[in-house]
Amino acid sequence: MRYLKWLGVAIGGVVSVLVLLIVILSGIGGSKVNRTVDVAVALIAVPTDPQELERGRHFIESVVLCQDCHGERFEGQVQEDDPLFGRLAPANLTGGKGGVGGSLTDMDYIRAIRHGVGRDGKAIPFMPSELYNKIGDEDLGAMIAYLKGVPPVDNEVPGSKLRLMALVITAFDGSMLPATLIDHETPRSPAPERGVTEEYGKYLAVMCTLCHGSDLGGALLRDGSGVRAPNITQGGALGVWSEEDFINTLRTGATPAGNKLDKENMPWNRFGKMTDDELKALWLYLSAVTPVTAGG
Repeated sequence: MRYLKWLGVAIGGVVSVLVLLIVILSGIGGSKVNRTVDVAVALIAVPTDPQELERGRHFIESVVLCQDCHGERFEGQVQEDDPLFGRLAPANLTGGKGGVGGSLTDMDYIRAIRHGVGRDGKAIPFMPSELYNKIGDEDLGAMIAYLKGVPPVDNEVPGSKLRLMALVITAFDGSMLPATLIDHETPRSPAPERGVTEEYGKYLAVMCTLCHGSDLGGALLRDGSGVRAPNITQGGALGVWSEEDFINTLRTGATPAGNKLDKENMPWNRFGKMTDDELKALWLYLSAVTPVTAGG
């Protein structure tokens, strides 16, 4: 019985330490959530002509995929609401009831998209601005111009919120608050000239690393589903694909082997809206990137 008593004391001690550790880490994570991010926002030209608005629409729908999170009509939506992890609920970007579109200035848009910081100066949870930060001024200006004109949709969205487990993760991993991953002071390189080039293909691949990993060699999706995005370098399945196979897969969602891609995990229906030249440029880049092998 004495051993059972000491075992109970030991277990109780371990549990107490774990609880204390969770409390400390969640407190650190919470301080990061509430911290003000000081950003000097550089204004850019926001066009008004129809051609540039169309450019913004195309870039949003086929390259940076804003609608995957904010909804098909940019009305906002609750994508996930877990009592332990948190609520992922991207905002209603329109000027309708519950939307923020009617009150955002050009500076607000730039701060949110390029820097991942809200009007309150705090990091926006889950906003992939570490990738959007690479978008060139002309494309970003066209995006903002298009977003400012989307039709209003009435939809009240509660907003994203990090809860206990997400706060613990945030204590040592900045992926929940991408604004913390950005060097906001580094001058931005201009976007490459549009064309069927490897350089422009790399620019268009801005969202690929979000799921496929920084080296494009495959990675677990961030949604906690356990699904792994495949290796899309020449060391993976694409190593036996042709340019035609690649373009056809993104147009139809069917791989050369006859497998159907899941739009929830791989939004081929959006990437497939790229022009032929854009897809060819993207293929050039993926063909040239350093191959990752199984042991790489």
